Amino acid sequence: MTVKEAAKIAQKIADELQLEFVDVELVKEPTGHFLRFFIDRPDGISLNECETFHRRILPLVENVAYDYMEVSSPGADRPLKTPRDFEKAEGLMVELKTYKPVDGAKVFTGDLVGLRDDMIVIRISETEEKAFNRKDVAIVRPVIDFDESDLQDDEPAK
Repeated sequence: MTVKEAAKIAQKIADELQLEFVDVELVKEPTGHFLRFFIDRPDGISLNECETFHRRILPLVENVAYDYMEVSSPGADRPLKTPRDFEKAEGLMVELKTYKPVDGAKVFTGDLVGLRDDMIVIRISETEEKAFNRKDVAIVRPVIDFDESDLQDDEPAK
């Protein structure tokens, strides 16, 4: 079984559980091969939902060559991959990394204008937009902006 076939199974299970199937990857790490499924919901995913998905998909992907399987949320800074991802992230600040330097740089930050004709468009400044061919972009992900006050509890511990 291929990862692509596992993705089709994952999509079906996610649909049945009313979850969003985000991605699947099979990566080799020093401790073994990891088969990772990423699922989400508009209001976030719970540990119980990850466990339910895990139990449902485990017997259906036994023929994939992996050592460990994980099911988790893709996180708030998940890479934008699909047209739907780009649509949902329009207006957000993103970090875009290219494979090769563009105008002397490989990392760009700006507000995502959107995905237009296979070009990723970001607003670099009030007056400047920059378009990148999607095949030249290594990764695009939302920028998560927080400071120390975001890490503090609203109420002191008792």
